[in-house]
Amino acid sequence: MSPRKSNMESSIYFGADGWWHGRVTMGVKGDGGPDRRHRRARTETEIKRKVKELERQRDQGRAPAAGRKPTVAAWMETYLTNIASLKLKPRSLDDYWSKTRNDIIPGVGRHRIDKLQPEHLERMYRAMLEAGHAPSHVVKVHRILSRALKIAHRRRIVGENVATLVDPPSIDETEANPFTKEEAKAFLEAASKRPSFMRWIVGVGMGFRQGETLGLRWPYVDLGAELFRPEWQLQRLTWRHGCADPHACGSRLHRFEPCPQDCTTHKGYKRGCPKPCTRTCTKHASACPERKGGGLVFTRPKTKKSRNAVPIPPVFIPFLLDHKDQQEEMRAAAGELWQEHQVVFSRPDGRPLDPRADYEEFKELLVEAGIDDRRLYDGSRHTAGTILNELGVDMPTIMEILRHTQISQTRRYVKGRSHLSKEAMRRMGEFFVPAPDGTHTGPTETKTETADTRSARSRRRRRLR
Repeated sequence: MSPRKSNMESSIYFGADGWWHGRVTMGVKGDGGPDRRHRRARTETEIKRKVKELERQRDQGRAPAAGRKPTVAAWMETYLTNIASLKLKPRSLDDYWSKTRNDIIPGVGRHRIDKLQPEHLERMYRAMLEAGHAPSHVVKVHRILSRALKIAHRRRIVGENVATLVDPPSIDETEANPFTKEEAKAFLEAASKRPSFMRWIVGVGMGFRQGETLGLRWPYVDLGAELFRPEWQLQRLTWRHGCADPHACGSRLHRFEPCPQDCTTHKGYKRGCPKPCTRTCTKHASACPERKGGGLVFTRPKTKKSRNAVPIPPVFIPFLLDHKDQQEEMRAAAGELWQEHQVVFSRPDGRPLDPRADYEEFKELLVEAGIDDRRLYDGSRHTAGTILNELGVDMPTIMEILRHTQISQTRRYVKGRSHLSKEAMRRMGEFFVPAPDGTHTGPTETKTETADTRSARSRRRRRLR
């Protein structure tokens, strides 16, 4: 009779089914029972290798948790619902959910999380690029999936984060295209004819983000100290179901077949017809009678640095006082229809400006000012940083005004101008090769030009010696 094996010792045997079997005690399960793992192989050498690998993971504390592993789709839902929602801002969480539903789950959602391989991710990324997605979009999907797998690895659900073994596509950084000084003045001149003039003064002249500008409130405007305190921002969030059965709630809006080519229902949609619903669709929360958490809401800025006070240029103060008087007139004209939100920039009934309407107005002002099309960020934040640099303001000060956490981020916002480079190289050239007399304004080296021959200069040098 063979002696009894000691605790935590593994066993290897040849079974009646023609396979070699190995059983390794890994510890204790959550219910208190022994956690004993099974491996099998065709040869004794192979089963010994598998057993030793399990023992090594156990001894290093890297063994995956016991139990059947979830699929990628199931884990992503768990991660976003219970883990990421505790840390991410609402707008970021909406973006995570969107990319998970539209890209990750259709691409690799049915794989078991412990069976996911780098090749699966590479095929998904290639398919996304072939479908027309930008490399930056693919990289965002990669980062979301990598973060979810990192948490799974930390909790020993998987032995390795396979996303770290995959190189996502390279991103060509978008070239900033800020206004020139002349374009900025032309833009503000066109905006001066509209009631929203002060909104564009703050956006272009002070470099505020769109959400910060539209979310600015009078209690956080200190006209005496000439300070703006961007404590809040205005964002549009996705509605969530508040009912018990989201699928049944949106049943009348479910559409499982794709639209025909001559679809007239979604003719006005800028992005074309929406994708068909899945069989378990839980969307259409905006139509839920108990919907919650969506629409235009005030949220805190993403970082603490973004909430730092920003000095108001003194010349802007009279414009702000006039704007406040005009808003009081609108309040009196609206009467009982006025909705008090204390926002600096409001609609005639007191509600905050809609970011979509604000974006459309920006595009209209570009046309009126005769400026070529560009992004809203280019015409506000990038413009403010670039003009401050042209006025001689140093980078650390620009970083404080734009409220960046790192100066490298500020440098990406500040674009060099060709005329400044040309002037700098002119000065560089004149340092090495001074300009002719009468045209150089800087310090020069005095030289005496003579028409003497070489022999005459030699005789003069000999006389001096």
